[in-house]
This record gives sequence, C-alpha cells and structure tokens, in this order.
Amino acid sequence: MAKVTKEQVYDAIRTVIDPEVGFNLVDMGLIYDVDIDDENNVHVKMTLSTRGCPLHQMMQQWVKEAVEKIADVKEVTVEIVWDPPWNISMASDNVKKALGAG
Repeated sequence: MAKVTKEQVYDAIRTVIDPEVGFNLVDMGLIYDVDIDDENNVHVKMTLSTRGCPLHQMMQQWVKEAVEKIADVKEVTVEIVWDPPWNISMASDNVKKALGAG
C-alpha cells in the first residue's frame, strides 16, 4: 500500500468546482487542512464561501468522492468549519483577479 500524500489529495480536490463562481475549491482557498493517518484515512477540513450555501451537502459529497478515487485511500471524512471565516484574500491570485478583488 502506497502512502497517500497531501499533494494527491489537493490534486483530487482541484477537480471539484464551486458552481457559483466556476473555480476549484483549492484555488478558492476553501480547503483549510488535509490530514492523512498511517492507514491512509483522509480527513479534509474545509469551509464554504457563504454560510447559507445551498450546495453545502453536495460540495461536501463532491470532495469526499474526489478523494475516494485516489488509489489506496481508505476512509474519507470531510469536516465543514466556519472558523476562520473565508474571505477573498484566501483565494489564489487568479481567482481574485477574476472576481475583481485582485
């Protein structure tokens, strides 16, 4: 069994696009942390751009499904946190520019 890396997890999550803005969750700065234990169980800590996001459950599921596609990954948990609150400064320069904040 190969050790799953954070890079693999972030690459997988890059396939998940926020439908409201059209950017992936990593570039948006919505992924706060990825933890991988010795058995390749993955815990993703993320937030959403708005608390009232109608796609809350869907986006959580999309992240889980994207990470589950990585070879050798066992359990995947996705935790939504609101602290620290997301703001545009957490996004990549590309995203800031496109959203008029860069």
